[in-house]
Amino acid sequence: MDRVNASTPAAPSDDPARAAFAALRTPEGERLLAALRDHDPADELATATRLRRTHPAELVSAALGQARLRQRAVAKFGAEDAHRMYFTPNGVEQATRTSVAAHRAARFAGLGVRSVADLCCGIGGDAIALARAGISVLAVDRDPLTAEVARANAEALGLAGLIEVRCADVTEIDTAPYDAVFVDPARRGGRGRIFDPEAYSPPLSWATAAALKAPRAALKIAPGIPHEAIGPEAEAEWISDGGDVKEAVLWYGEGFAPGAFRATLLPSGATLTAPAPLPAPPVGPVGRYLYEPDGAVIRAHLVADIVERCGGRLVDETIAYVTSDEPYSSPYVAGYEITDRLPFNMKKLKALLREREVGVLTVKKRGSAVEPEELRRRMKLAGPNAVTVFLTRVAGAPTMLIGHPLG
Repeated sequence: MDRVNASTPAAPSDDPARAAFAALRTPEGERLLAALRDHDPADELATATRLRRTHPAELVSAALGQARLRQRAVAKFGAEDAHRMYFTPNGVEQATRTSVAAHRAARFAGLGVRSVADLCCGIGGDAIALARAGISVLAVDRDPLTAEVARANAEALGLAGLIEVRCADVTEIDTAPYDAVFVDPARRGGRGRIFDPEAYSPPLSWATAAALKAPRAALKIAPGIPHEAIGPEAEAEWISDGGDVKEAVLWYGEGFAPGAFRATLLPSGATLTAPAPLPAPPVGPVGRYLYEPDGAVIRAHLVADIVERCGGRLVDETIAYVTSDEPYSSPYVAGYEITDRLPFNMKKLKALLREREVGVLTVKKRGSAVEPEELRRRMKLAGPNAVTVFLTRVAGAPTMLIGHPLG
């Protein structure tokens, strides 16, 4: 694959934000950022006042802003990388978590992909993961500042030899020379999060068409995407990390399973798959055990698979709680032993918790309008014991299930 030189950016002075970013990359700016690594945001006013005695005010403001972004980015990138990288506010918000990006890069690398066109690359989180998997990357973003930040991150992490950053409109990029395409459309606008896939930038339809032209491709989408918006050519994967659903990916091309649904749990890498949508699971009475499927399993519509595996049933046809009469262990569910089932009634719950000397109450809910914090406040707990309360519906009726985690 021939390398193409990145487009030459306009002079930073043309844009105050780019000028401020350029100042951060000078030796003085880098020293200032290093000094601010562990600063306390609560002391920012005093810190700014002190630093402005020896540094230009504009540089101090830019450095403090970047230091805040780096501290926020630690949750996604880890401290070692975050404090070497550069960010924009949107970049921190929209960047892929390192664990998720590494999982996706590993899937590409495992299929022999050696080059990827990363369209809508943002600040470069996915490009970094791909490069660390040994894949050459063309990273494209149409925003000049974002492209400069992505280029700086490739250099800061020693990956400039594998990542070429180009400031361009992704719809004008020839992806034919690349083994695979990755598209991460912008899903936020001036009014916040965008829910209509055709309002993404670029639209999902364009991204899908670009994916179908490539030997292999991946599209990052919001995990709440309606299943009917997913074409039959895609393998759809929902990914959770530490129990929180982070994103969905549509995979296309050789090595993937068109029409299949997949739930992947990180950091374990456990993966549950079904070749096609599963039939509705049975519904029945609450048994001794209750299982709460991981969010990725729910989003992938694979709860029926859990029901079959544990020999159980749903407590309600609209609620993703699974129950059984025998214990069941799986990485895809959190299991509980149920000791009590009550119609929803605050006074009865309060009396029961007081009788059992419950001081620690975990509240989970599905299909209930009651807020957990409000319920805990009203219970006025005191005692050495702990229980979990599920606020849900059983056969359509508001119900409280009380129990404790298995194991």
